[in-house]
Amino acid sequence: MIKKTPIICIAGKSESGKTTLIEKLIPELKKRGYRIGSIKHTCQAFDIDKKGKDSWRHRKAGADIVLIASTDKIAMIKDNDCESLDCLEKYFNGVDLVIAEGYNKENKPKIEIVRAATGKEPICLDDSKLIALVTDSDIVHKVPGFGLEEIDKLADFIERKYL
Repeated sequence: MIKKTPIICIAGKSESGKTTLIEKLIPELKKRGYRIGSIKHTCQAFDIDKKGKDSWRHRKAGADIVLIASTDKIAMIKDNDCESLDCLEKYFNGVDLVIAEGYNKENKPKIEIVRAATGKEPICLDDSKLIALVTDSDIVHKVPGFGLEEIDKLADFIERKYL
């Protein structure tokens, strides 16, 4: 039986510090020897393929998947017909953990970041998949809480629970 790679969502309202938290968490987990994948969710359309470029021309000719490859990285362009994280798991073979930014409504474990300075209320307190809070406020909840700079303790928690 193939073990599924765990996916943890970093949830929170806009400008709450999700990206900053992920930027701190990935190096801490990498330092511990783990291979980490990440997914950035966006509600807006985006395009990394520029009109007139060869890869764009391949797509216009009918290619279902186009890889742009150099000696140091690859990028894949493929239509996504599924909004769920479950559809994206297949792209993360060989990693120990996937950290997904956003996906607040996904049925996956969530760590929510809430900063007092934003004055915004948490969005996942009633979510049964909420596993931890990262905050500088005094929110009381049944899940473990971590300070904004307690990256090592948060990594310990993730390591014990998922790695």
